[in-house]
Amino acid sequence: MKASFGRFQKVLLSAGLVLGLTAQLAGAFELTSTDIKKGETMSADLIFNSFGCTGGNLSPELKWSKGPEGTLSYALTCYDPDAPTGSGWWHWVVFNIPADVTELPKGFKADDATITGLIQSRTDFGKPGYGGPCPPPGKVHHYTFKVFALKVKALDLTADASAAMVGFYINANKLAEAKITALYSR
Repeated sequence: MKASFGRFQKVLLSAGLVLGLTAQLAGAFELTSTDIKKGETMSADLIFNSFGCTGGNLSPELKWSKGPEGTLSYALTCYDPDAPTGSGWWHWVVFNIPADVTELPKGFKADDATITGLIQSRTDFGKPGYGGPCPPPGKVHHYTFKVFALKVKALDLTADASAAMVGFYINANKLAEAKITALYSR
């Protein structure tokens, strides 16, 4: 009994090494930024400039690695699950980012037409484009920036689409996702 268990362990170890090596060769799908860091407080230039907050309301610079095989486009969101709404707060919703685009510069605007086909849709601020953090005073809020590799060239939606509708289409077509969660409180 003991000898067969040892063989079983060797088979599992071999399989694990092969899977680990395959994943390493394929490369992980990653999101990085010079402006936000995992678990760190967001700087004033990224904070909303209204509702009692004073900030630059600039979107952060974001870069991501090439998506997995079959990636035809990307989508990007920023969401605060801690907002006292019962459903969180959508700060940024971007989709139909072409597959050859793997970064957005700091301060990317809703009306920026430099990337053909890209759409920024309505956020919980009621309009397209980035809206920075501005939580009620008190607890720390988490702002999760996610990039999604999608198996479709474009989501059949417009800039009037709600964040929930865009999220439905993203999840129906996602191949991979990567995220950074930053913090802010006042």
